[in-house]
Amino acid sequence: MSGPARLALCAMAATLSAGCALLPLVDPITWLFQAALLLALVTGVGALGRRLPLARPLTVGAQALAAVLLLTAVFARDHAVAGLLPGPDAVAALADLVRNGVGDVGRYAIPAPVTPGIRLLLVSGVLLIGLVVDALAVTYRSAAPAGLPLLALYSVAAGLSQSGAGWLWFVVAAAGYLLLLLAEGRDRLSQWGRVFGGPVAGRPAAARRDGLPLPRGRRIGALALGLALLVPAVLPSLGSGLLGPTAAGAGPGAGGGTISAVNPLVSLQDSLNQPEDREVLNYRTTATDTREMYLRIVALDQFDGTAWKPSERTVTDVPTELPRPPGLSSDVSVTRVNTSLSTAQWYAQNWLPLPYPAARVDLPGRWRFEPEGRTLVGDRGQNTHGLQYQVESLQVRPTAHQLASAPPPPAALQREYTRVPESLPPIVRTTARQVTRGAGTAYDKAVKLQDWFALYGGFSYNTEVRAGSGTEAIARFLKDKEGFCVHFSFTMAAMARTLGIPARVAVGFTPGTRQPDGTTSVSLKDAHAWPELYFQGVGWTRFEPTPSRGSVPDYAYPDTSQAPAPGGPEHAPAPSAVPPTGPSAPPTCGPGERRTGSGPDCAATPSVPTAGPPGGGPSIGTLALLALAALLVVALPAVPPAWRARARTRRLAGPPGGDAAARTLAAWQELLDTGWDFGILPDESLTPRTAAARIVRIGELPADAAAAAQRVAAAVEQVLYAPQPVATAGLAADVRLVHAGLRDGAPRALRIRARLAPRSAARLRWCWAARWSALRRRCRNGRPATAARRAATALRTAGWQRDERT
Repeated sequence: MSGPARLALCAMAATLSAGCALLPLVDPITWLFQAALLLALVTGVGALGRRLPLARPLTVGAQALAAVLLLTAVFARDHAVAGLLPGPDAVAALADLVRNGVGDVGRYAIPAPVTPGIRLLLVSGVLLIGLVVDALAVTYRSAAPAGLPLLALYSVAAGLSQSGAGWLWFVVAAAGYLLLLLAEGRDRLSQWGRVFGGPVAGRPAAARRDGLPLPRGRRIGALALGLALLVPAVLPSLGSGLLGPTAAGAGPGAGGGTISAVNPLVSLQDSLNQPEDREVLNYRTTATDTREMYLRIVALDQFDGTAWKPSERTVTDVPTELPRPPGLSSDVSVTRVNTSLSTAQWYAQNWLPLPYPAARVDLPGRWRFEPEGRTLVGDRGQNTHGLQYQVESLQVRPTAHQLASAPPPPAALQREYTRVPESLPPIVRTTARQVTRGAGTAYDKAVKLQDWFALYGGFSYNTEVRAGSGTEAIARFLKDKEGFCVHFSFTMAAMARTLGIPARVAVGFTPGTRQPDGTTSVSLKDAHAWPELYFQGVGWTRFEPTPSRGSVPDYAYPDTSQAPAPGGPEHAPAPSAVPPTGPSAPPTCGPGERRTGSGPDCAATPSVPTAGPPGGGPSIGTLALLALAALLVVALPAVPPAWRARARTRRLAGPPGGDAAARTLAAWQELLDTGWDFGILPDESLTPRTAAARIVRIGELPADAAAAAQRVAAAVEQVLYAPQPVATAGLAADVRLVHAGLRDGAPRALRIRARLAPRSAARLRWCWAARWSALRRRCRNGRPATAARRAATALRTAGWQRDERT
């Protein structure tokens, strides 16, 4: 295998090694095989372009064109011209897939399902990195900078992945890069020439490649990799190092540690806007009334003015019996409920959905317990993928009187959960006081806030409103009065804090839909956020300000005996005497429809006209460009063999009107190029006789072909050194005999390569480079056409002189 081919294979292997870091992000991993196949084709196009040979920018351009055609054929075949060429429809289809993929990345937890959009992002990303690595390491012969795109690919994967085996993917990526550097070093050293010297005692000469002791290079690479792994681990200022746990002190058996979670509301709006609902989990419970079976994932208790998010908390091992909820007294009615839950195979996230408050959890895997929010978080890559677990929880049923007569909360809790940023707009505090005017207790204020949002405040539920959790988003929501559960829960919690009521936001799912078999199904449409307010003696208590979502708890039904708050109607709608038997369904529309305004009516979504001419098809200019591109793709691989066949015919026929010396040198040049096509590189330092003997030895020519090669060499020496050169007959037949001997003795792969991608086609690049230089000189000097003809004549003469030297 030649040096460039070996380097190209190592560049592809290095790219795929770095791409392996993406494997923990999605499931299944079949996309990597598809990416490997497409990357192999793109690498093959680059190898062919360098064999033609093409100019370096043209080689990279041919690879980019091949990548575009392959992606079009795989992901937009039905919209492409002839199933391959990217027309306007195919470009639009690919753009839609990219948008869907970006949305899917934010929608799904790790590992995400390989949707068509995510697959396109992964495959195209690996192809792009592979193209850059191949261009740097192989086309431009600089492998060291190729580590930057490889590092970018690994860094993106490592930044998103939460797998505890991240060190393994680092080792794989680093090994691929070291392999690429070793291949480049070997290729560079081979170009310097052979280092002469006897073999090392006790070791065969084959153990030394071109004089380079490769085991020493491997030891250096292994030492560098070991230092990269171990040095961060032994330096305290660098943290726990690459081999350390993903969360400090969160390993199995550790008693402490901390956890800092990413805001889980990033994909809540996308989940509610999914055109096709999907089941997240289902459960079977002993509870007679499932209206209170809200499944909490995490509690957002920190409001910094930009977003609500979980605080950094200490995590511990999951105790056999979870501690009693804070603030819950024995006077409050409590019912123990047992629930069996089973999550979907595609649903995989770090936080475990639990009914609140859970008293005991029985589940497999590695999980940690955060006592303040009473949540369970996966450790070292543990997630909810296809999980089955049992939960014993408490159904707390306080009365309105117990909530209204609740004593003040502890001072520390009061300070932490009533903290609001200084950047909070004044309208939030002013509106909260206006809405709760006349309320004497914290409970009365909470009920009035809930009723104002859900009943008579003029708010409408709409999941298409742009989500936001900062202070400006709250002010905009209070002004526009349109949003979904994020806006309602965030704003009520912020307003409650301004009134001195401890508040936080819970994220999870509403109770779901009861099934005929007795189970309850929870889907993406059940994703929800709601405020929790703290009352001493009861603990954290759920309220429901979002209209048409979930269920209002019994203790928070509006008191119709009181006058409506300012801004409300004279007669607020009273709730039914009997609470609903299940959670109310959100207002949704069928496929292809959307809501009109804030009402419940649905209308068909207007179709968006596709880009293109009025006739519906691509324009003539576009078709012409696509046809030209297809012609170039098909014609470029045929250039080297066609040029080689023409050069062979011209040389063996002899130059038109040429003398005996010119005919002999042309036959000699063809003999050298024939050996070059079969892997025997010309050596300008050798005499013709020695060069012919080298071709005979390496090509293992039979006797008749060897004699023919020596006859051609003798003829060359005669015309070069004899005082009176004499023409030698039969040189063309001798060259053909040598060609047949090399072809018959070569392996099948080498024969195909010599025919379709001859190495001697490199002379075509030299010829074009000389023509381009002559053209630039002519344009720079401004010579007339006669000077250009003289330059062309000189160019042809220089070409024959170069052939002689070679």
